[in-house]
Amino acid sequence: MNRAPPLTQLQSTVEPTAASPSPSPSPNRSTAEARSLLATAWLRIRRSKIALLSLCVVVAIMLFAILGPLLSAVSGNDPFTSNTSPDVLDDLQTPGLPLPGYMYPSASHWLGVEPGLGRDLFARLAYGGQVSLTIALLSTAVSVVLGTVIGAAAGYFGGKTDAIISRIMDLFLAFPHLLLVLSLTPILQSRLRDTPLGQGSFLPMASLVIILGFFGWAYLARIVRGQVLSLREREFVEAARSFGASHLSVLFRQIIPNVMGVVLVYATMLIPTNISAEAALSFLGVGVKDPTPSWGQMLNAAQSGNWYLSDPWFLAVPGAMLIVTVLAFNLLGDAVRDALDPKASRH
Repeated sequence: MNRAPPLTQLQSTVEPTAASPSPSPSPNRSTAEARSLLATAWLRIRRSKIALLSLCVVVAIMLFAILGPLLSAVSGNDPFTSNTSPDVLDDLQTPGLPLPGYMYPSASHWLGVEPGLGRDLFARLAYGGQVSLTIALLSTAVSVVLGTVIGAAAGYFGGKTDAIISRIMDLFLAFPHLLLVLSLTPILQSRLRDTPLGQGSFLPMASLVIILGFFGWAYLARIVRGQVLSLREREFVEAARSFGASHLSVLFRQIIPNVMGVVLVYATMLIPTNISAEAALSFLGVGVKDPTPSWGQMLNAAQSGNWYLSDPWFLAVPGAMLIVTVLAFNLLGDAVRDALDPKASRH
């Protein structure tokens, strides 16, 4: 649960930018040297067909989730309206099972309807994508901010600060994440119930963002700490100190910008981890709950009444969406890692 990629996959040796103004580039300076980090990474990504394909799939999935309400309106359905009419659901042989004309994609229901309540599967998949991706992106943002700042502080200040933070990292890394998250999520939800974050469908989303984000920072912090230990002795840091820059200024203006390559790689790999974590928690009943749709909640609904036996399509739709999304993000993360690593092989 919430396991980060191995540390060896995320090491990056990005050349830092000097703090003092550098001389104007000479006319003979090559275009490659003048490119920014992101421009160079994009150039390398464009050379890989797998990277471009995964990027296109990720963009398509993001647009599908963002435009979910519009697409549902075009289809003429919404994710919450039940249709238990005998014209839609069988009430004799298998009560609640969609009739053949509604079990699979049709003109009126683009992905069919779910058994039991007869709600539109396409609408629930689109709205569920909003919920699942929002939780994954926000929890990743929380982990990235905490991990970058705490790891940079540990590596820069060293001494007792580094020792204390390192022991806290070890403590977080030693936690059995699945058991801990399963036990803490209901407690956190009860605490948030009387706060603005506990209103309606925001309660499970807010609790998952906090839990996943809070327990996901230690991996990145350890990686950033290792990078900062080498960066803090570089000439551009010494130059900034000699000009009277404060510790916070050196940390946030000189150190952290030079570890953003490894942070970006980690973030792209953490997003699919958090998507899977949300699906697992919702599937186990401690995450998003009905009627709020999410891909994990749809999997939970498919198994709760053993509908996957009589209507396997109900399980296949969110399952396939999860597999495609996680695979696309993982491939994109690998491509970003290779693009930002100057030692990666170029094709």
